[in-house]
Amino acid sequence: MINLEIPKKFGALINQAHQAAAEIFRPNSRKYDRAEHTYPKELDIFAALLDGVNASGEGGGGASGVRRDSTKATGIRNGANMSTVLGTIELCWGDVGFLLSMPRQGLGNAAIASVANEEQLARFGKLWASMAITEPDCGSDSAAITTTAVKDGDHYVINGEKIFVTAGERSDAVVVWATLDKSLGRAAIKSFVVEKGTPGMAVVRLENKLGIRSSDTAVIRFTDCHVPAENLLGNPEISQGFAGVMQTFDNTRPLVAAMAVGLAHAALEETEKLLAEAGVKVDYDKPANNQHAAAAAFLALEADWESANLLTLKAAWMADNSKPNSLEASQAKAKAGRVATEITLRCVELCGSLGYTENALLEKWARDAKILDIFEGTQQIQQLIVARRLLGKSSGELK
Repeated sequence: MINLEIPKKFGALINQAHQAAAEIFRPNSRKYDRAEHTYPKELDIFAALLDGVNASGEGGGGASGVRRDSTKATGIRNGANMSTVLGTIELCWGDVGFLLSMPRQGLGNAAIASVANEEQLARFGKLWASMAITEPDCGSDSAAITTTAVKDGDHYVINGEKIFVTAGERSDAVVVWATLDKSLGRAAIKSFVVEKGTPGMAVVRLENKLGIRSSDTAVIRFTDCHVPAENLLGNPEISQGFAGVMQTFDNTRPLVAAMAVGLAHAALEETEKLLAEAGVKVDYDKPANNQHAAAAAFLALEADWESANLLTLKAAWMADNSKPNSLEASQAKAKAGRVATEITLRCVELCGSLGYTENALLEKWARDAKILDIFEGTQQIQQLIVARRLLGKSSGELK
């Protein structure tokens, strides 16, 4: 039975994450929004503290992925998935770009945690890993990847170009999706850990972006890049290909949903404060139609936020309890990504000039929110996945 009340054991974690967001992330948020591509040095101390928390077994402070562990005792569990989601929500109440800039907490780390074997986890677990999937001619359809990995003795030779790689310049390694044989389609797609400094790998450009400007976004090119065969994550057999690679998303999509939930909560909180200062009080004891129009609109936004929050917690809970959560991960990502975009834009409208200028962070949050509806699978792709799961259709049957 699912109980989505916040477990008491995570109280300290949530308080610590919120304190970091309030004292480190948010006070420096505008500074690094204006200084795009500049690494937030304030994160170094916090990242070191987070490493200590994760090493102690508490986990949950950043965006790192987690593993399902079927060896644990039976019974209802709230484990690393739930703690990571809760920590992510609090940190993104401070700033999403800062979370994406945290050393050793990249989305590539979630990929490693999802599909690496124990030996690979020991080798790569301490790296800061970014994720490289999207290509110039391949966006939402991951199965259309053209970057190749050709076996050459005890190495794979990777050729191709990846775009929109979050933390691509700053990270220690990149998890690269590549195909072993284009003629075999998605079944031949594998993920490889390519460490920085590997000959043939080059960061060729940094993107200027609408939002999350404190996080660098890179274009990376691979030219005859030789990667050790043991850096192929998971099972090297083609028959065990795309399904294992896609398992990564079951862990990362709830994390992106959590980012959206945290950001939207920040916007709602700020908007309620500004409305109160303008004399508009949100009354939870009155029907919405008996209140100021702005208060009624706010209540509708809050209800939408609550549904996104609960879907996100459900997806994390299912992963902690070794239940397949592909459907729930996509539902959470679709709902939270859309809600964050809609809430932040509506909050800008409700607050008028205060929402549109740099006097408040609302305009920045509106810009930051859009990416959360795009990366890790767009809104449209999530809806397609949900439809396939509910209707029992394959990707070939429902496109």
